[in-house]
Amino acid sequence: MSVKIRLTRTGRHKDPCYRIVASDTRTARDGAYLDLIGTYNPDKGLEGAEINEEKALSWLNRGAIPSDSVKAMLSEKGIIAKWKAGKK
Repeated sequence: MSVKIRLTRTGRHKDPCYRIVASDTRTARDGAYLDLIGTYNPDKGLEGAEINEEKALSWLNRGAIPSDSVKAMLSEKGIIAKWKAGKK
């Protein structure tokens, strides 16, 4: 089973909000997920993303692959740098 850290859409019509989740790659975008890592509101920009650092690092250490948009958020928060430093 391969796991991705990706966004699932919530919110109403023309007012999106997103959850940052770890999910199996075979599930639908808004389907079941394994763990909720954080939230993202595009109105607030990348700085407005709320991410649980412990959960994100845990999933990255287990081999989860972040999507491009989530990877940008993790980099902005410094989580990718901590993960790479921990691998050495």
